[in-house]
Parts: sequence; C-alpha cells; structure tokens
Amino acid sequence: MLLNSLFVIITIFFLIEINHCFRQYSPLVLKPKEFKKIILNSKHKYITRVEIKNSKKRMEVMIPSFNVHPQLIGIDKNEIIKIQTRIKPLHLDEEEKQNNDYWTAYILKGKKSIFVEIEIEYEIKSTAIDKIKCLWLDIEWGNYGPFGSFKRFDSFVLPNSLDISKANSSSTNLVDPIKTHILGSLDDPIGVLESYMPPNYLPTDILTIGESPLAVMQGRYIDYRNVKSNLISRILCKGFHPTSSLATASGMQTLINISGPTRVIISWLIGGILKFFGVKGMFYRLAGEQARLIDDITGTTPPYDKSIVLGPKDTKTFCINAAKKLNVNVAVVDVNDLGRVKILSTNNVNNAEIIKRSLTSNPAGNANQQTPLVLIRSDEPG
Repeated sequence: MLLNSLFVIITIFFLIEINHCFRQYSPLVLKPKEFKKIILNSKHKYITRVEIKNSKKRMEVMIPSFNVHPQLIGIDKNEIIKIQTRIKPLHLDEEEKQNNDYWTAYILKGKKSIFVEIEIEYEIKSTAIDKIKCLWLDIEWGNYGPFGSFKRFDSFVLPNSLDISKANSSSTNLVDPIKTHILGSLDDPIGVLESYMPPNYLPTDILTIGESPLAVMQGRYIDYRNVKSNLISRILCKGFHPTSSLATASGMQTLINISGPTRVIISWLIGGILKFFGVKGMFYRLAGEQARLIDDITGTTPPYDKSIVLGPKDTKTFCINAAKKLNVNVAVVDVNDLGRVKILSTNNVNNAEIIKRSLTSNPAGNANQQTPLVLIRSDEPG
C-alpha cells in the first residue's frame, strides 16, 4: 500500500515536471545593445539597436511581427507635439528596405542573431523639456515555431541624458542618499557607481545599492504579460500574505519557472507543515534564493512597476570588483519601510552591523525617490 502511494506521488511529480518542460517557451532573447541621442532645435531623436538571439542550436524560430510603442516618462500626453517611430531590420536586402512600414517575417536559425535599429523622433512643448525622465520603449513582437505562436513583450529605458549631475554630492550627512537618472539595462552597474560617487568620500565609507536597481541594470526583469500562470501557481500563491510578491499567480509562476515545480511544491508543503508548528520561513530557505528576492509588479520604481524584478546575480563578484575600482566599501542590500535590512553581499563582512544600523530607517525609500545609492560615511580618517 505504501509503495503504491509512493509510486503515485512520484508519477504525479514526474507528469508535472514533463508538463512544465513542454510549456510554451521560445528560445529567442531580445537585448538592447547601444543608443545615441541627437537634438536638432526642438526635435529630439534616439537611435538604438536591439539584438535578437536564438539560444537553441537545433530550433528555427520565425519573427512574424515587431512593433515598438515609445512612451516619454515624466510628461503628459498633451505636452507631446508629435512622436514618430521607425524600425529598420538590419538583415534585409535592398528591395525589402524600401518598404520601411512593413516588417518582413524572418526565420532566425539556431545560434544566430539579428539586429534591429529603432529610431524615435519626438517634438515636445518647451515647458516639458526639463520634465522628461527617460524614454521607455515597449516592444511587442511575435514568436512562431515548434512551440506554437505567441506575442512577447520586452521593454527598456533610454536615459534622457548622459550628463551626470553631482549637484547633490556635496552633502556631508553620515547617511547620504544619492539621486540618479532612471537606471536601465543599458547602464553599466560599476560605471553608474563611479559616475555618481561624491568626490569627498573616504576609503572607509560604504556605498550601498539596492538589489532591484542592480537587477534592472543586469536586465533581470520580466514583463508581467510574458508570464503564463497555471493551476499550480494559482493554488500555491493563496498560501501567502497578500503583501508578498508570491501572493499572485504570476509572481509564484516566476519562481516556479526558475526553481522548478517539484521543488516549489515540496517547499510549500514542508513550509506549511512547519509553520503550523511555529517554525516560520522554511519555504524561503527551501525554494531557492529567488524566493526571497522576487519583486512583483508595483514593487519597483516606474517605469518598472509593470515588471516582475528578479534578484540580482553574482552580487559578491560585483561588490568585490566595484570596491576595487572605486576604492570604497560596496554592498548590495534589500531594505523596506518596515525597518528590515538584508545584506545580499558586501566586500567587507565587518561592515554588516553598521550597514543594518544606518539603513533601518530606509533613507533611499521604496517609492519614486530615485535614490538607489546610499553612501554611509565613516567618521574615521581615510
């Protein structure tokens, strides 16, 4: 009887894993590569390139459609005089290039890449120029192959300006939040720290960066429209507090896609049983590192408020390299308004207590303060 029950359980989990492996999934990955901004009188033009890469060796995938929806963040629609988009696939021959308004369906072979150039030209009222925070590109593109056909959504930020302002860097506060531009996947994380670092810092100071801003610069965010929840995620998410990022089907499905359904289900069962006996937090220990780090939509500063942001990767390496480059202590942290401070990584573990004590009040904020960096100043001479 016991063996039969065990066989049934193993079979169920096997079928769940098989179903998960054969979910609708495309091997294509879209990444922004570079951009430049041109200003001609009252007209502004962005030119950027994106790369679409096929990560599978033996699968050909077709791209039947590609549309870009630009949005100027920080101003109202009535302040926009006009905005135009032009898409230039760089793989086309001369005859196809003559028809700029039509996307020709393209077959992307295994382990190959294509590039697409996107031009955004806009004209706005003079009163709105200083209000623009960034240009947000929302790309809707088709994927067609052995997995079926569906639409994908990828978005990224084009900064309004590359000029780095250090007007807020003269502060001598012991805990100093540092305002930045809206960060994105085109930013280099260490380069951002270096650009915004106040000139009067000491080697004994500590520069912290939030885990979500770092993850965003690493491109570790997912448009909620790309997450297809199933029955398992819709059931499991009901076992979490409404404020948890895993309390929605899409948030839970994101974790399942990373850790696997069997691991998440078993962690959920064990965590629920132990919680009944007063042992809390076991699910997060068993379900994988991302269980604690996933931020659901609305959990991140706009325009990422419609994205599910994962935890950053290689944080230890990042801290060590950044500390070496900047000659200052560096830490990646997760802080909330309830006074909880979690240090994901730091180049100097001896700084843990001072970091927690300094960030308990959450000086960077969790709203739209746009201060992902915090400098904790040392009162010791360098």
